[in-house]
Amino acid sequence: MNAALARQAVESTADPSVLDEARRLAPEAVALRRAVHRNPELGLDLPATQHLVLGALDGLGLEIRTGRMLSSVTAVLTGAADGPTILLRADMDALPVAEETSLPFASRTAGLMHACGHDAHTAMLVGAARLLAERREGIAGRVVFMFQPGEEGHQGARHMIEEGVLEASRRRADAAFALHVHPNLPAGALRLRPGPQLAASDRFRVLVRGRGGHASAPHTTCDPVPVACEIVLALQTMVTRSLSADEKAVLSVTRLTAGTAMGIIPDTAELGGTLRTLSEPTRKRLHEGIIRVAEGVGAAHGAKADAIVEPVYPAAFNDPGFTDFVLRTAAGVLGTENVDVLTATQMTSEDFSYVLRAVPGALAFLGVCPPGLAPHEAPSLHSPRMDMDENAIASGIACHAAVALAFLAGAGPEPAP
Repeated sequence: MNAALARQAVESTADPSVLDEARRLAPEAVALRRAVHRNPELGLDLPATQHLVLGALDGLGLEIRTGRMLSSVTAVLTGAADGPTILLRADMDALPVAEETSLPFASRTAGLMHACGHDAHTAMLVGAARLLAERREGIAGRVVFMFQPGEEGHQGARHMIEEGVLEASRRRADAAFALHVHPNLPAGALRLRPGPQLAASDRFRVLVRGRGGHASAPHTTCDPVPVACEIVLALQTMVTRSLSADEKAVLSVTRLTAGTAMGIIPDTAELGGTLRTLSEPTRKRLHEGIIRVAEGVGAAHGAKADAIVEPVYPAAFNDPGFTDFVLRTAAGVLGTENVDVLTATQMTSEDFSYVLRAVPGALAFLGVCPPGLAPHEAPSLHSPRMDMDENAIASGIACHAAVALAFLAGAGPEPAP
């Protein structure tokens, strides 16, 4: 951690005993994580996961409501005195990935896995709810616990916002915070940065319509396959030649399909992929570029190319003042050696970005590199072999709780007018 942040950590109002309390609660959180991991669910409808969360929150004296259009859980802790509101969030959905970990609590559902750590997010937030409920008498304000389905491409955060999660405490949340585990960071390390932390994410699809025929006579057809291949190359060139070197964008074609038999030139070919950008002007320019390039290349070959770009998530923007507050608070609890500024924006995306557009706050990465591996050796997020050091769950519980306690004690940044 740099010297300036280390000095600020000394002045932090964070209570170091929060980590000891988190470690006491960790075994229950680990058990919950394993139960969620064993029974992964996809998308917006997570009835079994919702049931586990409701059971774990029972008896804590929280005001709880469930979603109308999705299997969300919103729980509100009201302190002994009036004060501001902070929202803490965990996502709960899994991925369509076939697990290859051989863990004793590996997924029981074929083709589904918690390969992005949302099982740990859920368990850490339940642990934080337990810790904060035990300290309710010393809290001035409210904590909203946001347990969210559908982060993996289903815009669950946006749906929960539409259903009123930001106003769940009967006043709009003043700040928001979320953790995302990262197996390629040292276990227990916390990293975040001010400004854009994660990229905007969009999907695109191009359907090339040609004219099929016999593979022995391509001159009698309008072959869509080479047209699609040329579009792939032209899209890559468009990014590198239309943006300046200091503008970050990643365009990846991840799917290319055509044909039904070796001897037949098909009528159509289809390609699709993702676009990641950090600024709205760049995002808009590349949306237009994808359509222009696809249609132009298709027309040049006498084919018709129809391109569709679907916005998914905006960029996740960490409020600078709140980010500084999180760095100081986390350093006071986890130790200055475990907390630092993230060196570069990550080009992955997250729908907590919808919350951060509405409320000042931050998302931070929590390292969970498995024991016996160096961070660069660990299987990454979304890998069928993704695993984690469960000892880091205590760090996550402590970080959630410490941020909430310090913010409600008035140590956070002044709210914008």
